[in-house]
Amino acid sequence: MSASTGPVGVGIIGAGVISSQYLDNLTQFPDVKVLFIADLDLARAAAQAEKYGVPASGTVDELLATGDIEIVVNLTIPAVHVEVGLRILDAGKHIWSEKPFSLDRESGRRLLDAATAKGLRVATAPDTVLGAGQQTALRAIADGRIGRPLTALTQMQGPGPESWHPSPEFLFDLGAGPLFDMGPYYLTSLVNVFGPARRVTAVSNTATPTRVIGSGPKAGTEFPVNVPTHVSAIIEFDDDASAVVVLSFQSHLPRTGVVEVSGSDGSIAFPDPNEFDGDSHLWERGDEEPSAIAPVGSVFGRGTGIVELARAIRAGVPERASAELAFHVVDIMTSIAESAATRQAVPVETTAVRPEPLPADWDPSAATLV
Repeated sequence: MSASTGPVGVGIIGAGVISSQYLDNLTQFPDVKVLFIADLDLARAAAQAEKYGVPASGTVDELLATGDIEIVVNLTIPAVHVEVGLRILDAGKHIWSEKPFSLDRESGRRLLDAATAKGLRVATAPDTVLGAGQQTALRAIADGRIGRPLTALTQMQGPGPESWHPSPEFLFDLGAGPLFDMGPYYLTSLVNVFGPARRVTAVSNTATPTRVIGSGPKAGTEFPVNVPTHVSAIIEFDDDASAVVVLSFQSHLPRTGVVEVSGSDGSIAFPDPNEFDGDSHLWERGDEEPSAIAPVGSVFGRGTGIVELARAIRAGVPERASAELAFHVVDIMTSIAESAATRQAVPVETTAVRPEPLPADWDPSAATLV
C-alpha cells in the first residue's frame, strides 16, 4: 500500500550507466527518496548505492520486498521491460520504466491491463517532454500563438551510432533501430501537440546488412543489422492534422532534433525532443524572422517524470507520462513498421489523452509532499 503523506520511496532496478543520470537528479529531489538499488551485478549495485548515499542495495527480490518503496524505476534492457514490470506490479508497486514501454502490442497490453487490474500506475520515459524546452513550446501552442495546429515535420537523421558507441549491436537489433530507439522522443512530442494518431503510411529500407564498430575494445568488429535503418512515415491525427516523420541511421548529412509545427496562424520550431532545455522559435502570421522563446520551467534531466508521477499518485490525479500515452506511442511505432513492411496504410487502434502542459512554475526540486 502507498503512504498518504511525505516523500515517495523509490527503488531502482538496473545500476548501469543510465542509472547515474537518474540518480544525479533523484537524490536532489525532496519529494522522492531513493531507498534501494538492485542489479544482477551485486557489486555494481553496491557501488552505485555507496556513491549516491542510497541506504541499501541487493537483488531484485530484496528490492520488491522493501515495504517503503512505492515506485520502482525499471532500467533493465528493453527486451525484459514487460517481464520485470509484471514482477513489480505483482509486488504492489508503481512503475517508472525506461523507453520503450514494450516491444510489441501484445506484451504492452498485458502490462497495461495488469496495472489497471491492480490499481497501480505505469509511467514511462521519455520525460524530456516534461522539460522546460518542450513544455514552453507546448504552452505557446495552447495559448493560441500558431492558431490551430495542422501539420508537423520531424527529422532525426545521421550516419548511425556505431562510430562512437563501444557496444552498438543492440541499437541495430529488434526493438531498436532509429524507429524504436529515437522514435519515442519525437512521437511523444507529436501526441502532446495533436492528440492520438489515427493512421500511418510508411516506407523503410536498410543501407547495409552489416556494420562495423568504430571505437572501444571491440573496434573493427562487424555485426549484423536486423532492422531497417531508415524510416519515413506520414501520421494522420484528428481534424485533418498530419505529421511527416523521418528517422534514419543512414544519412551522411546529420540533421537531428527537428520538430516543427505549423498552424492556421503561425509556426513553431521546438527544441530537440531528446533534451530537457532549449529555445523555441516562433513565426507568427506576417513575421519574416522568428522570435526566440526562452525556456521557462524545469531544466533538470532524467527523473523529472518520476517526481511528476509521485505527486500525481499523492494527489490522485493522472500522471502526464502515462502508460496509455506510452502504449499509444508503441502502437504508432508498430503500425509504422507494419506499414513499411506491407506498403499499406495501417490504422492506429489505441488512443490516449493529450496531457495538459505543466504550469510554468512547476519545479521538481521543490518540496511539496509533506
